[in-house]
Amino acid sequence: NSSVKIIPIRKMDERELIELNERWMLALSLEELKTIQQYYRKLSREPTDVEINTISQTWSEHCSHKTFKGEVIYNGKKIDSILKTYIMKVTDELNLPWCKLVFRDNAGIIKFEGEWCIAVKVETHNHPTALDPYGGAGTGSGGVFRDVMGVGAKPIAATDVLFFGPLDYPVDTLPEGVLHPKRVMKGAVAGIRDYGNKMGIPTVNGAIGFDKGYVCNPLVYAGCIGLMRWTHYIKSPKPGDLIVLAGGRTGRDGIHGVTFASLELTPESEIVSATAVQIGDPITEKKLFDALLRLRDKDDKPLYTAITDCGGGGLSSAIGELLSNTGAEVWLEKVPLKYRGLKPWEIWISESQERMIITVPPKNLKKVLKIFEVEGCEATVIGRVTQDGRLRITHHGKLICDLDMHFLHRGRPKVKRYATYHPPSEKPINLEIKDLKDVFIKVLSDLNVASKEWIVRQYDHEVQGNTVLKPLHGPGYGHGDAAIIKPLEDSWRGIVISCGVNPRYHKNPYKMAQSVIDEAIRNNVAVGGWRFSLLDNFSWGSPEKPELMGALVEACRACYETAKAFTAPFISGKDSLYNEYIVEGRSISIPSTLLITALGIIGDVRKAVSMDLKEEGSPLYLVGETRDELGGSILHRVLDVEGGVIPALNPQKARKWYHRIVRAIESGFVLSSHDLSEGGLGVCISEMCIGGVIGAEIYLDRVLREPTYMPWYKVLFSESNSRILLEIDADKEDDFLSLMEDVPVSKIGITGGRSLLFKVEENPLLEMSVEELGRIWKEPFNWW
Repeated sequence: NSSVKIIPIRKMDERELIELNERWMLALSLEELKTIQQYYRKLSREPTDVEINTISQTWSEHCSHKTFKGEVIYNGKKIDSILKTYIMKVTDELNLPWCKLVFRDNAGIIKFEGEWCIAVKVETHNHPTALDPYGGAGTGSGGVFRDVMGVGAKPIAATDVLFFGPLDYPVDTLPEGVLHPKRVMKGAVAGIRDYGNKMGIPTVNGAIGFDKGYVCNPLVYAGCIGLMRWTHYIKSPKPGDLIVLAGGRTGRDGIHGVTFASLELTPESEIVSATAVQIGDPITEKKLFDALLRLRDKDDKPLYTAITDCGGGGLSSAIGELLSNTGAEVWLEKVPLKYRGLKPWEIWISESQERMIITVPPKNLKKVLKIFEVEGCEATVIGRVTQDGRLRITHHGKLICDLDMHFLHRGRPKVKRYATYHPPSEKPINLEIKDLKDVFIKVLSDLNVASKEWIVRQYDHEVQGNTVLKPLHGPGYGHGDAAIIKPLEDSWRGIVISCGVNPRYHKNPYKMAQSVIDEAIRNNVAVGGWRFSLLDNFSWGSPEKPELMGALVEACRACYETAKAFTAPFISGKDSLYNEYIVEGRSISIPSTLLITALGIIGDVRKAVSMDLKEEGSPLYLVGETRDELGGSILHRVLDVEGGVIPALNPQKARKWYHRIVRAIESGFVLSSHDLSEGGLGVCISEMCIGGVIGAEIYLDRVLREPTYMPWYKVLFSESNSRILLEIDADKEDDFLSLMEDVPVSKIGITGGRSLLFKVEENPLLEMSVEELGRIWKEPFNWW
């Protein structure tokens, strides 16, 4: 089908431009449409449908991150790019030698050991999952695997973080066109499971949360860690190189995916975007990866000169971005199709999965195609690299696109956003707790706290044989704080993978960002990790709402100040905006959500510590300070309480404490360790007891706290940051204390017995058997 439409844009008035925008789902602003109009007026011709779609894909929020790179007027002051002003600035100012490639490609690359490097990326696949949970979440995994492969790395581990509406949400109150959270969750988990397991990539770390704010817009974060030599990174396409498309065939699935992801969802989304969700095929992607690894390692250097994944925006983004500094000539009829009848513009912007683009010197083509053939993977020459700075596409010899690469990638007018922010008033709230045991059970069985063993068991976390610290710990299967991968056969050095996320703190976005960075690093420290590199993933509502834009600026400001204090550079990131659902004329936004992924290094994986209690009679020490900080806590959630003080952070203090904890772990003083986060001390020690199937006696009056007179339930459930509970080897207690000399550390209990007993000045406050704790913690998902 060679029908190419001419779009008569030059004489359109504003109303006609807006109609064009909606008809073609371009997701462009009026200013952007007028810029395109001016471009074609200067050329004295009209655009083709291929050209107009190419520009809209390239200029989409998803592909160009225009809000993060744009101008923000914040409380009257101008900020030129929140990405450069806050996120990238941390990395620039720290200027650390281990950062090899940051914010420049599909994934961040950091030095690991010797010539070996780690590539890492975390992506979002929120809108597709709302419509097709299985396909949307699965292809989120497939896409992030290709991101890592797109810098020349072999995927060695996966992560996933998911947010859904409450599983008991009343069906009759669901907004029109919205799937029930239970259906979305089951589909998303199955999609991630099937893709990762079939690819042979272990899913080693993640999180799952539930809140009514995600009923209309679930969140799916998919991450991948890859291993590579630095010499494997190659991005130098030369004029005359051939453009090879390898992997899956092209169909209508995924058309307008990135522009669809740059719009709010509506009840009609399910109809208009039936093609916007891609269809995944992990077996095809496995064959593609095996072939690409052979191309990479065949000779002294890769057989290709450049490689990139074909993800958001399809061929238009892959070829357009990869060859933006050279130029490209594409022969569209050469693209292998799943079926006949696709229009040229559909072929060009389709986001069909399992496809990658490589540029190959003509002398290597025969070898390259042979390797793909041997691996059972389709590969086709579809064009060549030019040097005239133009993107030219032909279809059966007819020129259907001729665009200036400079206009395509640098011609978009800068977005201007307006932001305001009013900090919330935060005051401590005193509750009257009549039945502490009943409240404790509610906290421990809350879906956000309860055991996720049901989901972990579906993912293969041991394939490839490198997982040293797995997601479940001890005979009782407690939840680990971080995963550890030992990627090299001849080295004990390990990669520590952790995350931090807490949307319940979103009412104070500055504190939320501080808290999740601290949580990601704290989880890393708890197992013995150090030398952190961070990835940021923002899922937000509409940046056109000044208050949400202000919250975004505040979160970014906290990212800069906190990461800088921890000497932790950002190496990659991703934003997903417009997570809103329009129903009955009202726009419902998700809770502003920031996920921080931390990669640490552990010098010797044999010294790693898990969270399950190990021995009877061990002293328990709490590092850190407990404050009256229960705003956004699990306690307030289960009791349906608004307000309170959201946890703050002193990163300079925390860094010093964490350094000592890592030294204590390296010195062999620590038998087990667990971070205090959701549910505070009560949940932390419960999980340690459940994991080790050992009881403990805890003295709440010995906990270092400020103020000292706060009610005991607050000491039990406070979610103050920077706290880690350590089980210390009784024979090494003195050595531990001398190491912790000027650190706030308190001996709050001892392990032993078959129950968990909380005391205040020798008087029992609450006692439950470890068996009962385990049953309460694991029961909420027994229906699965």
